[in-house]
Amino acid sequence: MLFNSLQFPFFFLTVVGLYFAIPHRFRWIMLLAASYYFYMCWKIEYIVLIIGSTLIDYFAALKMSRVSGRKEKRKYLMLSLASNLGILFFFKYFNFVSRSVADAFSAWNIFYDAPLFDVLLPVGISFYTFQTLSYTIDVYNGRIPAEKHLGIFALYVAFWPQLVAGPIERTHHLLPQFRQRHAFDCRRVTDGLRLMLWGLFKKVVIADQLAVYVNQVYNHVDDYQGPALMIATFFFAIQIYCDFSGYSDMAVGSARVMGYDLMENFNRPYFAKSIREFWQRWHISLSTWFRDYLYIPLGGNRAVKWRWYYNLFITFLVSGLWHGANWTFAIWGALHGFFLIVEIATGNCWQKAANFLFPNEQAFWNRAFRVCVTMIQVCFAWIFFRANTVEDALTILRKMFLFDSDVWLHVVGKGSLALSAMLVLILLAVHMKERGTAIHEYVGRLPAAARWSVYAAAFWAIVISGVFGVKQEFIYFQF
Repeated sequence: MLFNSLQFPFFFLTVVGLYFAIPHRFRWIMLLAASYYFYMCWKIEYIVLIIGSTLIDYFAALKMSRVSGRKEKRKYLMLSLASNLGILFFFKYFNFVSRSVADAFSAWNIFYDAPLFDVLLPVGISFYTFQTLSYTIDVYNGRIPAEKHLGIFALYVAFWPQLVAGPIERTHHLLPQFRQRHAFDCRRVTDGLRLMLWGLFKKVVIADQLAVYVNQVYNHVDDYQGPALMIATFFFAIQIYCDFSGYSDMAVGSARVMGYDLMENFNRPYFAKSIREFWQRWHISLSTWFRDYLYIPLGGNRAVKWRWYYNLFITFLVSGLWHGANWTFAIWGALHGFFLIVEIATGNCWQKAANFLFPNEQAFWNRAFRVCVTMIQVCFAWIFFRANTVEDALTILRKMFLFDSDVWLHVVGKGSLALSAMLVLILLAVHMKERGTAIHEYVGRLPAAARWSVYAAAFWAIVISGVFGVKQEFIYFQF
């Protein structure tokens, strides 16, 4: 079930109505049933994977809590890692690895018939496996006690607002909330609904509108050059942000309506003044997950310089592959690792350049220069992320600075292009306003007439400008 589908409002209203109508002690049962139904709307068979992962991690954690020796605990941790990562590898990476091996053999004139499995990637598999892995790792390290209530733990794994695309929650933050009593709070409910409306606006109006231009160019890279490729790349940067942060806003908002607090996943990432800062603002739940469960265990920055750089690069490379079984994603992650290493090794050369050109570090032009440089690096990496193949990405880079035609005006109608540009400016204006207060909180403080005018404008923008002609899934569902 999609947040931007016609079925979702009926599901949401039913779940919320039942949640506040039934006694607290039965709410976890209703939420778990709703979460499983929500997931089964994609493919009913794959609910077995979530249940299997839940049971393995639940019993592995219980066993770890009952033994004292670290060696004994490690056996059950390995069971959890092997089962979750094994499922992830089979469904997401087996065909990729098999094809890569076949291609490597073919380069040496060794022909290998790669075994492939024709299976549909379970939606959200990377999200819920990482969430449950963090639980067993934390139990192993003694950070949290093992959860003894199987139903509550199952709900933690499958909680429907963030099940298929995050945020990737941590046990200590989300799990205790399922035992708390949440009474109906009108202020909290309206705040959550406003956040959901803003998220839906970003997805349906902005992201899906920009996708028309982006898809046309990136799916026919041989037909375009120069400005068309530049505009499509910039539009994709905005599209993927509005698409993913729109989902996160709807997830956080829908959970907030019921009284649950999910972590912030985005914080105006394109206003970052360095690559380091970008990753403190972009997909925060994933970047902190990799920091805590891969980068720090590798040694983090508590090592000689070359090892520190190695830890960073490996973390970003794995992060890239987490996004998809394709070399384009691996290159995207490697580029971000490279940019960050250069930034550290040079003492942030771009900040030094900004300080040289504009001596006052807090001056507008100094900050604007660093924001623009960071945005250029991020957009450069986005080329590989969005391109269908590495060859397409290289074609884009080769043709991006050719200016022999004005075909960019005819990718879509001029009216559609103007609308896309206007929507980008609206997003920029909102983010400028959000330097002080989040937009949903700001709107909530407006006088009633102004507040309802904003609601009406957003609703009609969704109805009139939304792209409903084709099924528009959220981009991160494929991960």
